[in-house]
Amino acid sequence: MFEQTFKNIDDILWKDAGCSSELDYVEQTSWILFLKYLDDYEKDKRAAAELSGKTYSNILNPQFRWDNWAAPKSNGKLDHHKALSGDDLKEFVDNKLFPYLRKFKTSAESANTIEYKIGEIFSELKNKLQSGYNLREVINLVDELRFRTHAEKHEMSHLYENKIKNMGNAGRNGGEYYTPRPLIKTIVKVVAPSIGNKVYDGAVGSAGFLVESYEYMKASKTLSTKDATTLQKSTFYGKEKKSLAYIIGIMNMILHGIEAPNIIHTNTLSENLDDIQEKDRYDIVLANPPFGGKERSEVQQNFPIKTSETAFLFLQHFIKILKAGGRGGVVIKNTFLSNTDNASVSLRKQLLESCNLHTVLDLPGGVFAGAGVKTVVLFFEKGAPTRKVWFYQLNLDRNLGKTNPLNENDLAEFLKLQKTKADSENSWSVNVADVDKTTYDLSVKNPNKNHVVKLRDPKEILDEMKRLDKESAEILSSIRELV
Repeated sequence: MFEQTFKNIDDILWKDAGCSSELDYVEQTSWILFLKYLDDYEKDKRAAAELSGKTYSNILNPQFRWDNWAAPKSNGKLDHHKALSGDDLKEFVDNKLFPYLRKFKTSAESANTIEYKIGEIFSELKNKLQSGYNLREVINLVDELRFRTHAEKHEMSHLYENKIKNMGNAGRNGGEYYTPRPLIKTIVKVVAPSIGNKVYDGAVGSAGFLVESYEYMKASKTLSTKDATTLQKSTFYGKEKKSLAYIIGIMNMILHGIEAPNIIHTNTLSENLDDIQEKDRYDIVLANPPFGGKERSEVQQNFPIKTSETAFLFLQHFIKILKAGGRGGVVIKNTFLSNTDNASVSLRKQLLESCNLHTVLDLPGGVFAGAGVKTVVLFFEKGAPTRKVWFYQLNLDRNLGKTNPLNENDLAEFLKLQKTKADSENSWSVNVADVDKTTYDLSVKNPNKNHVVKLRDPKEILDEMKRLDKESAEILSSIRELV
């Protein structure tokens, strides 16, 4: 039911002049879903309070509760006389509901409350639907959804992840928000966060690393009440610069069971590294900072190693913000290992001297939809210099892409061999003593592979050309339909 409802919502949004892309669909679905979730959340809290003989104070004033403005009921069915629609609904949402919800940002007791998150979310977005009739249709569909049971929440979170994935596949900008879940799960398993650790992602995007860490830690043992509270309130932390990603990240964590995510809407790189104190540090860093971004000179002044490359600034930030003994798993372009510019060389030197870079996972192209860059995952522990680096090169017998994505089985051998850092056809170790101390070059050069370039079979090339021609024809056809 949920899946069909999501599809029907997208169909309505597609018709609305205010929504032009998959990114808009996710954003607009998110705020409506959030308010429906909030209604179910309040009902659960009220029921729990009544069972224990306590009184529950509602977060929202009566006129702004879902049952009053979005879905007023009579005999269990929508009361069409009370339910706003058309211009009346749009007027209420734009000029009354949103301004009311934004005020929670200043009236909430602290940033770690659901009230503050309500205020922050609605300060960052607006209703883009231009037709109040389309908005009414979407609200009616969302009203059918339930967030009450564990199974319902699980299915909803799964579908929401799929929407984020589709958004990532939709284009270059959307790809910034989505890291393939099989890769995230594998990184989390290697870094192995445990309850009591503070987990941080300074480029949080859709919060995939925090969500998967939560699922991993939740499944690690039978949770006590104290454990559950620790996971809810003092385990997961993130920062995100972009408004849409910030909203999606919060929504994603809420749907997975974190009621008031500790995600801050800010540019992580605007923080001066010298200002980071011991109290600011984390046990675990998991992140996939943006590829190819460029930062202005005033931002670069916050870092000892000056570079405009966003990912390199993030890596400096992550090293600094880790506690001694803290562990990291960070995705970065593979050129980081071999670039000869001063910033790259200095950063590799810093990483090797201040951390134990124990594992490098070399990924093939196509792992990230819409981005042809090749990447590596750096696994390191802060506090002791690197003596030996274990490399694993993921060699697959197929080309990865949108229709043929990375899966967990692809990474099974890596996970198995990584535990003992065993040598294999795809893995080997490098002693840092043998690394050139002028370049600190860590290029991935598999000594077990013959590096002769293998020419592609002509039939394979022709088949790919046919496939690309077919895809181009489909795209042109869809454009003509839109026109």
